[in-house]
Amino acid sequence: MSLKRIDGRAFDQLRPVKFTRNWLNKAEGSVLVEFGNTKVLCVASFSAGVPKWLTGKGKGRVTPAGGPNRLLLQK
Repeated sequence: MSLKRIDGRAFDQLRPVKFTRNWLNKAEGSVLVEFGNTKVLCVASFSAGVPKWLTGKGKGRVTPAGGPNRLLLQK
């Protein structure tokens, strides 16, 4: 027996996935990822310098920001 989801996909079939690079023109990097009707916007920005505790160590830091439903997309 072959079971299907409401939208016609098989239970082991993924939704279509689409990546749109540079979705925002004011950020150093951005990508809009779409999984069917689900959309996720990932944005990267750059700030010169490092915290004092990293100065001179040859390292940088990535700091996450945001959270679920931080930005609702309407485009």
